[in-house]
Amino acid sequence: MSKLHLLILCGGLAGYASLLSAAGTLADRNPPYRLQPGDTVEVQYRYTPEYNATVVVQPGGSVSLPMTGDVRLQGLTIAEAQSAIVDKASERLNQPEVAVLLKDYVRPYFVVSGEVNHPGRFDMHGDVTAFEAIAIGGGFKDSSKHSQVLLVRKYNKETAEVTVLNMKAMQKKGQILEDPVLQPGDMLLVPQNEVSKMERYIRWTSVAMLGLAFVP
Repeated sequence: MSKLHLLILCGGLAGYASLLSAAGTLADRNPPYRLQPGDTVEVQYRYTPEYNATVVVQPGGSVSLPMTGDVRLQGLTIAEAQSAIVDKASERLNQPEVAVLLKDYVRPYFVVSGEVNHPGRFDMHGDVTAFEAIAIGGGFKDSSKHSQVLLVRKYNKETAEVTVLNMKAMQKKGQILEDPVLQPGDMLLVPQNEVSKMERYIRWTSVAMLGLAFVP
């Protein structure tokens, strides 16, 4: 993949439009929930309820079920998990009908770090925008560079996507720049020094180098 550089939002709609052209709007990205370790799912068999079970996704990403044994569910949607269990159960049952219900899940969160008054990891209750997240983190410090706030979003297991938000421009009267809604796991980093250029996609393991001490 060729290296793409982040477009710095330096004011006005032109810069914002350029970023949308390169990366798409954040609001358009609303993927379905995917299972992760610690989630609890209930598996129900329509015709063989003796195999029903409520299980927790283990740290390795799998669940152990009476009929199928171990099935890896980490990273799957509920529909995909159901298909995976049906495929495994079909090795012993004739056309099994299985329902998978999400009973409990790891609570969604976001992280605010850098030049804010109360940096930390916060539970996400409903939609939270970038400005709301900064407020929850205690607001900007006087030393903050809030024209170049980094939004770090996990892209896959190894890569994070970085977007620069000009939150100073968003505050100006008459601006129609959208205050992006965060996704679970998003991190906002408010820098002190100017950020000039950064690759749009970075190694997820390098996020720690940005000083994000709250990454699990």
